[in-house]
Amino acid sequence: MTLSRITDVPVEATSIPAVDLGAQQREIDEEVQAGLRRVFDTTAFMGGPDVKSFEREFAAFIEVSDCVGVGNGTDALELALRAAGVTAGGEVILPANTVPSTTEAVSRIGAAPVLVDVDPRYLLIDPEAVAAAVNGRTQAIVPVHLHGQTAFVEQLRPEAERVGAVIVEDASQAQGAFRHGRMAGSLGLASGTGFSPGRNLGAAGNAGAVLTDDAGLAARVRSEHVGPQQDRHRTVGMDSRLDSVQAVVLRAKLSRLERWNGLRRAAADRYTELLRPLAALGAVWLPSEAQGNYHVWQLYTVQVEDRDRVLAELQEAGIGAVAHYPDPMHPAGAVHQLGMRHGAFPIAEAAADRLLSLPIFPHITEEQQERVVDVLVRSLLTVRQ
Repeated sequence: MTLSRITDVPVEATSIPAVDLGAQQREIDEEVQAGLRRVFDTTAFMGGPDVKSFEREFAAFIEVSDCVGVGNGTDALELALRAAGVTAGGEVILPANTVPSTTEAVSRIGAAPVLVDVDPRYLLIDPEAVAAAVNGRTQAIVPVHLHGQTAFVEQLRPEAERVGAVIVEDASQAQGAFRHGRMAGSLGLASGTGFSPGRNLGAAGNAGAVLTDDAGLAARVRSEHVGPQQDRHRTVGMDSRLDSVQAVVLRAKLSRLERWNGLRRAAADRYTELLRPLAALGAVWLPSEAQGNYHVWQLYTVQVEDRDRVLAELQEAGIGAVAHYPDPMHPAGAVHQLGMRHGAFPIAEAAADRLLSLPIFPHITEEQQERVVDVLVRSLLTVRQ
């Protein structure tokens, strides 16, 4: 569809959500209802067969030996970092454009988050910035697989090894993504992932998991959050467990995840094709897939000038667009106490001012995407005229 054709399409009143969870639920409803009846009939609400089955199935999907289900993604990352040896007073390097929960997981241990900038094209943690930040106090590097795309973990590994640090991935936004044939979540010593409802693999509430090939680390995580034996806790940890209701939902969605990710990729390709004329005019910056990556498009994020006005016009037209992470973690964000001023991370800061996430989900239709693009084109071209 050409740009002139798009702008001739009338804007309809029907709203388009950022993520259509209802369409997913309708597809899995029969399987979930049967699973819930099984859970309530057996009263196996915590640590029952469905939790164990999900842990086994998700570990196999990510191609690691161990998966430990926990209560949410923040707990998953904190538990993974603790079990990997991160302690109070150590430093943990992470990108400046991550979600608050990434820094929260570090701060709750008592370690210091050390932010670095991202690369300008993919907005993933910049290996050169990491190399400049590592020192003898660095205990871990946390690559965040942003928007559905795997960070360049292999480029971080030499720096981690040089100072004896571990790599612990934040894989919440890239369930099913891979890099050079290896799954996101399997590239470091361990990874933490969250299953909030809007993720590619989303629960019906909060849930998370720690993944690793290190049996000792997995045992430490289990000991930390549920104890080696019931009511016999040998460490001071947290009560953070995956419950059977969430496991039922996750199992149903996991069996469909590859197909749903394929549908997301097709939708992303459609957006890119529809928006190519607008990009040629310099009115919008389009996301892209890094060489060696299999992107699963948790988000389809464009960059535009005057983002807040464009976002308001999209939302007024019923388009569920979102400005994800509009505030970097500094200077007003979750690590403002570090004293970093505006300008410390120019690439992350510029992106935070311009990023706009368009609706994307497995069941989005071509007609819905055409309407999203039509409204976006009208908004952007009105300013340029």
